[in-house]
Amino acid sequence: MDSAAFRLDPALLRLRANRAAARYDEADFLAREVAQRMDERLDCIRYTPRRILDLGCGTGADLARLGERYPAATRIGLDFAAAMLERARTRLAPERGSWQPWQLRQLRQLWQRLCARYRSAPPALTLLAADARRVPLADASVSLIWSNLTLPLIDAPHMLFAELHRTLEPGGLLMFSTLGPDTLRELRAALPARSGGGHVHHFTDMHDLGDALIQAGFTDPVLDMEMLTLTYSTLDLLLADLRANGATNAATHRARRLSRADWAAARAHYERLRRDGVLPASVEIIQGHAWKSAHRPAPDTLADGRAIVRFHPRRASQ
Repeated sequence: MDSAAFRLDPALLRLRANRAAARYDEADFLAREVAQRMDERLDCIRYTPRRILDLGCGTGADLARLGERYPAATRIGLDFAAAMLERARTRLAPERGSWQPWQLRQLRQLWQRLCARYRSAPPALTLLAADARRVPLADASVSLIWSNLTLPLIDAPHMLFAELHRTLEPGGLLMFSTLGPDTLRELRAALPARSGGGHVHHFTDMHDLGDALIQAGFTDPVLDMEMLTLTYSTLDLLLADLRANGATNAATHRARRLSRADWAAARAHYERLRRDGVLPASVEIIQGHAWKSAHRPAPDTLADGRAIVRFHPRRASQ
């Protein structure tokens, strides 16, 4: 399918994410693996954010990880699925254990005195239900944007990057991961395409992501790619994993309604790939980070880097 014609159905994406929320934590092993790799990249970046946005926070696992790395930072989790955010609230609720009410009051009073003494507010955690393409935060209001495997849910990455550039403060950092076009290549080859559509999601190439970052005004982008191979005993288990993650194709022009004969042909095609008793599923992982320039744009430059061209009326010669 032509990437220029690829469009996602936001309502369908939200519906599937809400349905997947209850059992998402049992099936998000890929996101957890990628989150660990993203976290390791932060070891090499000397930067301490004061306010963090987890874009597409899901059930909050990465918010917990970011809180451990940056305990003094304010954290904001944003997701478009209300059921995912409800799971995040449960995960991130403070553990009360066997504390008695009077003990909690004393602890709260002590914390307030300490904050007043050092003139700092306690780190906050906020969860927002919103569309990633329209972040409900002020310009230049966050220091670090973390986005783990959220970009595949956006069909116009250049528009998303422009919105994230607006939200970042000068000198702020964007760190993200996504999936490249070789993801699920075996499944794509096995399933029939119909009427110009397809049954497998379209994923953006790493070089196009780099161009989109530059177009949005980011500086010093660094992107790299690696291939992972997941293995399954049957094709149906792979499809079940995709459904459990809310990750089945939601393109507006997706092909639909495979017949029994189509499924039989797809299984036979995929079965030819079996090695050592398992079927492969390729996953192309793209990781990247980029900075918003610490220098504010010149008066004739917009926040996303576009130039302003001014036209003046020509004066009549005298």
